[in-house]
Parts: sequence; structure tokens; C-alpha cells
Amino acid sequence: MPLAELVRSYVRSGKVRDLYALGEERLLLVASDRISAFDVVLPTPIPDKGRLLTGLARYWFAQTGAAGLVDNHLLATEVEWLPDGYADDGVRAELRGRIMICRRTEPLPVELIVRGYLAGSGWKDYQRTGAVCGISLPAGLRQSDRLPEPLFTPSTKALGGHDENISFDEMVALVGRDLAERSRELALAIYRLAAERAESAGIIVADTKLELGLLPNGELLLIDEVLTPDSSRFWEGSEYEPGRAQASYDKQYVRDWLERQPWDKTDPGPDLPADVVAGTRQRYVEAFERITGGSFEDYLADDRVTGE
Repeated sequence: MPLAELVRSYVRSGKVRDLYALGEERLLLVASDRISAFDVVLPTPIPDKGRLLTGLARYWFAQTGAAGLVDNHLLATEVEWLPDGYADDGVRAELRGRIMICRRTEPLPVELIVRGYLAGSGWKDYQRTGAVCGISLPAGLRQSDRLPEPLFTPSTKALGGHDENISFDEMVALVGRDLAERSRELALAIYRLAAERAESAGIIVADTKLELGLLPNGELLLIDEVLTPDSSRFWEGSEYEPGRAQASYDKQYVRDWLERQPWDKTDPGPDLPADVVAGTRQRYVEAFERITGGSFEDYLADDRVTGE
């Protein structure tokens, strides 16, 4: 169990991550093995999921930084950076591979969503209105079609309940025009970089959700997680065929199973069967290995990510 210092530094829990304070200027983000769907945290964890998410986020933080697109909040990932007495040896072993020590920022009150393909709620919206989040699209598009240009569709951030799509003008009202335009430009640039690099590994990034935070000097940083199977829709490129749902490497596999259950999508969610747990973990591992070019077993052994 954590020592008293770890308990006292607790800030809050999200659906997947637990946050702890490391003084006034740093945060410790711990990625758990929890999985959520339809805004409900399910009772069954996915083994090693937190390490898979952390490893992929680390890879993309390194890639976006090296490309000169945006700096990020990540300072360190080694448990050796934790203060003395912060956690006992058993807890430190459990934390290895799933932590990020980060700069504190003021997160923007919006999720930055970029859609490159017509899927999920965007497909449902298009079927009803011929538009996605109020952005008109050509008639006759099919499910999973590539969009003429990636769409920036922000949403509100909800700690509990459902996020809600908002227009760009509504985002401007929340954060100001300059910050909204800078955020949109960054989100689209990050998506294009990721889509190109993932495509070389045979994976299509259909859409993604990003977060940005502000330092006191006004600098924007990429924060939280980035381009993981929890925050993105990853498709198998070799099997891509518009007009239907696609083979995926994200938690769509869990959503699809849940859609077939007699569940009203409210808490508590149903327990996941062993085959769904194993299938989900296998998909996350394959996404990790194909995108980073490294072995997840090696990551478990020495906590390094190819390409960092």
C-alpha cells in the first residue's frame, strides 16, 4: 500500500488516471488498468493497460516535441524521481512503467477532437444532419469514409457524465479567440503528424482527442495523454474498407461487446468476460508495438520506449 505521503498528496481520480501533487509545481500521473466506455468506468480492469497507455503517450510526446510542434508537460517517468519515502518498494514496483511526473498547468476547459474519418458519433451525426458537429459535409459519404479534410470539433470536459460537442465559436467564448485558434492549429498539426507516422505502421488514426494546458507565462503545452487507444480510434490499415465498421486496436472492441448486452449505459457497468479482457489487451499491445516499433515485453522489463 502507499505510504502516508502518497495518500496525503492525492488530488483526484479520473476515469483512468490518478493524480498526486509533488509540491506546488509538479504532478504525478498514475495510469491505472481501469477501462471506461460510454462514460462509465467498468468493474473489470485490463491487465497492463496503464503501462500500455503510458508508453504510447511517452512515444507521442517525444515525436511531437522532436517535430517542433509543441512542448509538453512530461518531466520524467522514472520512479527514482519520486521523493524519498513517497512510496514503499512494493508500490514503486507497481508504479514502474505507468507514471508520468509532469509540470502543473492550467488545463483548457475543452477537449480538442480531430476527426479524419467518418466514424462513431460523427457518423451518427452525419446520418441525421448531413454535418458533423455543425460542419457541413458533402452528400453521399459512407461510414468510415476519409473526410475531405480533418475536422476540428471541440467538446466540453466533464469529470462525470457526458462531454458535449461545442462549436468553434462557443470555444472562442470559453477561452478567447487567440487561444482557440492556436489550439485548433496545434491539434490539426498533431493529428496530421500522427496519422502519417501511424500509416507507415499500417494503422489508420481515424480520430483523436487531445488536451492542452497553459503555463503561467502563457505557453501552451500538450498534456494528459496523447494518441493512445483510449483517446483515439486506431484502425487496421490492411483491412480498411469504407461502408462498414472497421477492425480496430482501441476500446471499440469493448464498446461493441457492450452494445450487445442488456445494459442501459449507466453505472455500474457489466463485468467483462475473460475473452473480451484478453482480446482488448492483445489489441492494445499490438497498437503499442506497431506504432513504437518496440516490444511491449521489453518495455515491461526495462521501461524504455523505442523512438523516445
